[in-house]
Amino acid sequence: MEGPDAGAPVVGLPERVDRRVRLGPFPSARDALKFVGYAAAGAVLVPFTSPFAWVPVLAIGFAVSAWRPDGEAVDARVGRWLVFQLQGRGGLPLRTRGPLPRVRGCVAALASGQRVTVVRTGGTPLAYRPPAELAVMFERFRDLLRASEGSLVLRATTAPLRDGPVLPGNAPCSVAEQSARSGYGELVMVLCRRRRSRRVEISIGTSGHSPESDRRLEEQARSLADQLASLGLRPVLLADRALAESIRGFGWSVPRGSA
Repeated sequence: MEGPDAGAPVVGLPERVDRRVRLGPFPSARDALKFVGYAAAGAVLVPFTSPFAWVPVLAIGFAVSAWRPDGEAVDARVGRWLVFQLQGRGGLPLRTRGPLPRVRGCVAALASGQRVTVVRTGGTPLAYRPPAELAVMFERFRDLLRASEGSLVLRATTAPLRDGPVLPGNAPCSVAEQSARSGYGELVMVLCRRRRSRRVEISIGTSGHSPESDRRLEEQARSLADQLASLGLRPVLLADRALAESIRGFGWSVPRGSA
């Protein structure tokens, strides 16, 4: 039996199972291959410059491959910083997707002959709700989908958070308050760039081609939006450009010259 001065018991923890295996001075085999790539790039430059030009390339390649400040490679950190700067200035499109289809109003005609309308809403936290409340919301949402007429297509994606609603206003303040406001605004901007919100789009379609069928389709979409609002969501019936962007997101197309 241990005495009173033996101290608190100590339990030794085993090594992490998912710990990366080092390869010599490099944190992983991938980093070793990265160094080989830098060495090969330096060897290509030797015939055009001088053999001594290979030495700084090797040194830079070894530093980038073996040194991981705060657990992140230097080149990965620089790339993330460049992406952050491009996003802050609007960035450049990675690919051209062509012009948006011409759409007017809340109902659009697709190239397949179907006419659709789209209701967009966001997600709502459900993880911490009581089980009984979750069951009720599930039943209400199921009844809502069953009551919808025509074809129903759901598309779930994410969207960047908007920092406008949470940024401080431009009310006059002291110098110290201006510094605090600037720091808070930068913090909000960084958080909104790193986080995204869930976005769900529900499309209702019909094969009708008359003004009466378009009116009935729009009424169905507005009824769906009202029922979603009763669940605590904030639905929006899309129209014009927003509807055109949603149609392209679904992967659909509209006839040329349609409006």
